[in-house]
Amino acid sequence: MTELLIIKPSSLGDIVQALQVATSLKAQVDDLRISWVVREMFAPIVRACEAVDRVYVFERKAGTKGFLKLMREVRTTKFDYVFDMQGLLRTGLMTSRARAKHKVGRSDAREWSGLFYNQRVPLPPDGRRSHAMDILLQFAPVLGAKPELRGSLRFREADSLNLKFADGRGGSKPYVLFPDSRRADKNWGGFKQLTEMLLREDRTRKVVWAGSTVLPDRGAYPASQFLNMTGNTSLVSLPTLVKKAEWVICNDSGPMHLAAALGVRVLAIFGPTDPRLFGPYPIGGPLNHVIQAPVGDLKLLPARDVFSRLQKLRGR
Repeated sequence: MTELLIIKPSSLGDIVQALQVATSLKAQVDDLRISWVVREMFAPIVRACEAVDRVYVFERKAGTKGFLKLMREVRTTKFDYVFDMQGLLRTGLMTSRARAKHKVGRSDAREWSGLFYNQRVPLPPDGRRSHAMDILLQFAPVLGAKPELRGSLRFREADSLNLKFADGRGGSKPYVLFPDSRRADKNWGGFKQLTEMLLREDRTRKVVWAGSTVLPDRGAYPASQFLNMTGNTSLVSLPTLVKKAEWVICNDSGPMHLAAALGVRVLAIFGPTDPRLFGPYPIGGPLNHVIQAPVGDLKLLPARDVFSRLQKLRGR
């Protein structure tokens, strides 16, 4: 049995990509047991992933006392490998305290975290201009695996009354929109107008808003066609909701990466960030689509342009 500890506390999109790497490792390496260090706010989705065997919760707000408690738990197991996929000072310190012969980190690690590794994985051929997923996949050869995605990312199913709304009539699936993103400059303001266009186009279509931040709808849309789950979308139910979608339309965000990972059609709306580095993976895949705002300014991207792009993608 090979014991691997992955340290990837945040954020949601980065964690989803790291879970894909973990899934690929499980598919390629026999008798591999994967443990994971993750922040408390993201722990539910890591626990739900079938590739992960054990979860250690990092409570960032607990300070030094919480950090020491976490490391006491981690040190009860002797690992063969530790992969620091985050590459920051706090994750470097976690790596230093873990009991393992092989402590592996990123070549682009920051905040002096590289001082705590005895091995660094190389960057892909394009170096720092590589996609974030390709950078994480460079950990795979350390265990004798190929730096490519294998297997299917799977989550344990979650039951939710709200998710029943997403079961469309006659087998149709809803459009699931995620209006939120971790950074304000990545938040597009046209989701309300886009929702109006989608509902007018097809009176039998259902649209779901989802995400961690509340976006009021003020009863503007028919209850038979619309459900607002913003502020009430649990991480445990998120994979199930995404898999029910006909399309996921979202900002550059964690749900974008999750939709791509689960093989759901995604239209990602990009502003200042580069989709070649952070877009839905694989870039150019048949289900992964991006629309970027002019000069990277989301205020210059009207809802009609996003709707028109969606129509073209559907062949209408």
